[in-house]
Amino acid sequence: MRLYATVAAGGFRRHATYRVATVAGVFTNSVFGFILSYTYIALWDERPRLGGYSMDDALAYVWIGQALITVCGLMGGGFEEELIERIRTGDIAVDLYRPADLQAWWFSANAGRSAYQLLGRGVAPMAFGALVFGFTLPSGPGVWLAFLVAVALGSVVGFAIWYAVAMSAFWLLDGQGVVQVAWLGGLFFSGMLLPLNVFPGTLGEVARLLPWASLLQVPADVYLGRYEGWELAGAYAFQGSWALVLLGAGRAAQAAATRKVVVQGG
Repeated sequence: MRLYATVAAGGFRRHATYRVATVAGVFTNSVFGFILSYTYIALWDERPRLGGYSMDDALAYVWIGQALITVCGLMGGGFEEELIERIRTGDIAVDLYRPADLQAWWFSANAGRSAYQLLGRGVAPMAFGALVFGFTLPSGPGVWLAFLVAVALGSVVGFAIWYAVAMSAFWLLDGQGVVQVAWLGGLFFSGMLLPLNVFPGTLGEVARLLPWASLLQVPADVYLGRYEGWELAGAYAFQGSWALVLLGAGRAAQAAATRKVVVQGG
């Protein structure tokens, strides 16, 4: 455990080194937050209470999305390109022979990255958006804590998605196709463009059952107080179930890849 804690701390320090990139990211998230905010304002003026959200709720949703883009990996996990490159070059064989578990190593590094991104690129855009637009804030510290738990679970699901995507490179000539599909899935089915509650009929029902809903839609609804008691426990169970399923899929792919490397090495 000490090894993985050290890896997580290293992941935090690694990303904290790039301060100019962090500032640029905060600026970019804030700009897109403004664009989406005024788009939502126009939409909610025409359709009040769309998706069950008030105008203030919808604006809060926008800025939560901007805060969680990198934390939960809505448009990329921040590590899959490096891992795919190691698989492509064969350097992954060295990693698999090390006495540390490959998935746990990358999970720890990603946990450190997510923690830094939450502080570096998450807090500032939300605070800025709250000052400018005055959107809905949680009713108390309990809701803030529940929101942070949902964000943590969303980050785990995000890691699991992108780890499985990276593992596909063992059997494909180029993992970029799978990366693009996962990127589009995260962009659309996380609710980043529009809340999934707005999606009509069967499309909305299916979208809310997919793992990407864990990355933004669920944390946002927890923030907005739409889950309480057993409903909150159910939301956590939804996220946790997808985390277990996807981590299991990634571990199965890792085991198959290890056997492949051993056979080829032998």
